[in-house]
Amino acid sequence: MKNRLLRNFVIVSTASFFIFILWIISLANSGSSNVLFLVNYYSYGDKVGHFFIYGLLAFGLSIALNFKSLYVGKIKIYLGVLLVFIFAVGEELLQAFYPKRTMDVYDVLADVIGLIVFSILLHFIENRVKEVES
Repeated sequence: MKNRLLRNFVIVSTASFFIFILWIISLANSGSSNVLFLVNYYSYGDKVGHFFIYGLLAFGLSIALNFKSLYVGKIKIYLGVLLVFIFAVGEELLQAFYPKRTMDVYDVLADVIGLIVFSILLHFIENRVKEVES
Protein backbone atom coordinates (compact mmCIF):
# COMPACT_ATOMS: atom_id res chain seq x y z
CA MET A 1 0.00 0.00 0.00
CA LYS A 2 1.69 3.17 -1.21
CA ASN A 3 -0.55 5.70 0.51
CA ARG A 4 1.32 6.27 3.80
CA LEU A 5 -1.57 8.09 5.51
CA LEU A 6 -4.03 5.30 4.71
CA ARG A 7 -1.53 2.65 5.80
CA ASN A 8 -0.95 4.42 9.13
CA PHE A 9 -4.72 4.71 9.63
CA VAL A 10 -5.13 0.96 9.08
CA ILE A 11 -2.31 0.20 11.52
CA VAL A 12 -3.67 2.48 14.27
CA SER A 13 -7.26 1.28 13.73
CA THR A 14 -6.24 -2.38 13.88
CA ALA A 15 -4.13 -1.85 17.00
CA SER A 16 -7.01 0.02 18.66
CA PHE A 17 -9.46 -2.74 17.70
CA PHE A 18 -7.10 -5.34 19.18
CA ILE A 19 -6.94 -3.40 22.46
CA PHE A 20 -10.75 -3.23 22.43
CA ILE A 21 -10.89 -7.03 21.99
CA LEU A 22 -8.45 -7.51 24.89
CA TRP A 23 -10.72 -5.31 27.02
CA ILE A 24 -13.77 -7.43 26.12
CA ILE A 25 -11.84 -10.61 26.95
CA SER A 26 -10.74 -9.12 30.27
CA LEU A 27 -14.33 -8.23 31.17
CA ALA A 28 -15.54 -11.71 30.23
CA ASN A 29 -12.75 -13.41 32.20
CA SER A 30 -13.61 -11.42 35.32
CA GLY A 31 -17.33 -12.12 34.94
CA SER A 32 -18.10 -8.42 34.60
CA SER A 33 -21.27 -7.34 32.88
CA ASN A 34 -21.29 -4.80 30.08
CA VAL A 35 -23.67 -3.53 27.42
CA LEU A 36 -21.56 -5.44 24.86
CA PHE A 37 -22.72 -8.70 26.37
CA LEU A 38 -26.24 -8.05 25.08
CA VAL A 39 -25.28 -10.29 22.15
CA ASN A 40 -25.81 -13.22 24.51
CA TYR A 41 -29.54 -12.45 24.54
CA TYR A 42 -29.84 -13.22 20.83
CA SER A 43 -29.72 -16.67 19.30
CA TYR A 44 -26.17 -17.25 18.13
CA GLY A 45 -25.30 -13.63 18.97
CA ASP A 46 -21.96 -14.63 20.43
CA LYS A 47 -21.15 -16.70 17.31
CA VAL A 48 -21.93 -13.73 15.07
CA GLY A 49 -19.68 -11.65 17.33
CA HIS A 50 -16.85 -14.17 16.97
CA PHE A 51 -17.29 -14.19 13.19
CA PHE A 52 -17.02 -10.42 12.85
CA ILE A 53 -14.58 -9.61 15.65
CA TYR A 54 -11.89 -12.05 14.57
CA GLY A 55 -12.65 -11.66 10.86
CA LEU A 56 -12.29 -7.88 11.04
CA LEU A 57 -9.16 -8.12 13.18
CA ALA A 58 -7.55 -10.48 10.64
CA PHE A 59 -8.67 -8.22 7.81
CA GLY A 60 -7.07 -5.13 9.32
CA LEU A 61 -3.92 -6.94 10.42
CA SER A 62 -3.44 -8.49 6.97
CA ILE A 63 -3.70 -5.08 5.32
CA ALA A 64 -1.38 -3.56 7.94
CA LEU A 65 1.12 -6.33 7.14
CA ASN A 66 0.84 -5.38 3.46
CA PHE A 67 -0.88 -8.67 2.51
CA LYS A 68 2.11 -10.82 3.56
CA SER A 69 1.21 -14.45 3.09
CA LEU A 70 2.48 -17.99 2.98
CA TYR A 71 1.38 -21.06 1.10
CA VAL A 72 0.36 -24.44 2.44
CA GLY A 73 0.34 -26.47 -0.73
CA LYS A 74 -1.66 -24.33 -3.13
CA ILE A 75 -3.60 -22.56 -0.39
CA LYS A 76 -2.62 -18.96 0.28
CA ILE A 77 -2.80 -17.98 3.95
CA TYR A 78 -2.40 -14.35 4.94
CA LEU A 79 -0.01 -13.89 7.86
CA GLY A 80 -2.53 -11.65 9.64
CA VAL A 81 -5.19 -14.36 9.37
CA LEU A 82 -2.81 -16.99 10.72
CA LEU A 83 -1.81 -14.81 13.68
CA VAL A 84 -5.43 -14.05 14.54
CA PHE A 85 -6.32 -17.75 14.26
CA ILE A 86 -3.55 -18.64 16.73
CA PHE A 87 -4.73 -15.88 19.09
CA ALA A 88 -8.40 -16.93 18.86
CA VAL A 89 -7.69 -20.61 19.50
CA GLY A 90 -5.32 -19.75 22.35
CA GLU A 91 -7.88 -17.45 23.93
CA GLU A 92 -10.56 -20.12 23.65
CA LEU A 93 -8.29 -22.73 25.26
CA LEU A 94 -7.43 -20.36 28.12
CA GLN A 95 -11.11 -20.16 29.00
CA ALA A 96 -10.73 -23.59 30.64
CA PHE A 97 -8.81 -21.85 33.45
CA TYR A 98 -11.47 -19.23 34.22
CA PRO A 99 -14.46 -20.36 36.29
CA LYS A 100 -16.82 -17.84 34.65
CA ARG A 101 -15.86 -18.90 31.10
CA THR A 102 -16.52 -22.02 29.05
CA MET A 103 -14.58 -23.33 26.09
CA ASP A 104 -16.76 -23.79 23.04
CA VAL A 105 -15.71 -25.48 19.82
CA TYR A 106 -18.51 -23.61 18.04
CA ASP A 107 -16.87 -20.30 18.95
CA VAL A 108 -13.71 -21.50 17.21
CA LEU A 109 -15.81 -22.64 14.25
CA ALA A 110 -17.38 -19.17 14.03
CA ASP A 111 -13.87 -17.67 14.21
CA VAL A 112 -12.66 -19.91 11.38
CA ILE A 113 -15.65 -19.15 9.17
CA GLY A 114 -15.10 -15.43 9.74
CA LEU A 115 -11.41 -15.80 8.93
CA ILE A 116 -12.21 -17.64 5.69
CA VAL A 117 -14.82 -15.11 4.57
CA PHE A 118 -12.56 -12.16 5.32
CA SER A 119 -9.62 -13.95 3.63
CA ILE A 120 -11.66 -14.15 0.44
CA LEU A 121 -12.44 -10.45 0.74
CA LEU A 122 -8.73 -9.75 1.34
CA HIS A 123 -7.83 -11.62 -1.83
CA PHE A 124 -10.10 -9.40 -3.92
CA ILE A 125 -8.87 -6.23 -2.25
CA GLU A 126 -5.22 -7.25 -2.65
CA ASN A 127 -5.76 -7.83 -6.37
CA ARG A 128 -7.49 -4.45 -6.70
CA VAL A 129 -4.68 -2.66 -4.85
CA LYS A 130 -2.12 -4.29 -7.14
CA GLU A 131 -4.11 -3.15 -10.20
CA VAL A 132 -4.30 0.43 -8.95
CA GLU A 133 -0.62 0.56 -7.98
CA SER A 134 0.64 -0.83 -11.30
